[in-house]
Amino acid sequence: MPELSTWIWVDALKWRAEREGASFYVLHKGDADAGVVLVKLVGADRLARLFVPVRDMEGERVWSQPLGSLPMEEARADAYIARRREDDPDIWAVEIMDRDGRHFLMERVEE
Repeated sequence: MPELSTWIWVDALKWRAEREGASFYVLHKGDADAGVVLVKLVGADRLARLFVPVRDMEGERVWSQPLGSLPMEEARADAYIARRREDDPDIWAVEIMDRDGRHFLMERVEE
């Protein structure tokens, strides 16, 4: 089964987050059909976690936390996003603000 276009996938994540009372922002739009999506999650404590997609050994998409699984200052996550965007302008960056720290990702998240 082909993967969804990026803009459709982002719209579905937005819908899931907002349906549960979280705020969702598109920080940067990349390629509408095939751009990679970086997800920044900000909790009630204003600390962030960052999720990036990777492929596992079976080729399935999973979410990695390149800066570690512990919450960090938002500026650190923002700097990572800026560096990735310099290398690849097709990248999307989205932010979810959720007081309960939920990311709303459907695929497995590696800890």
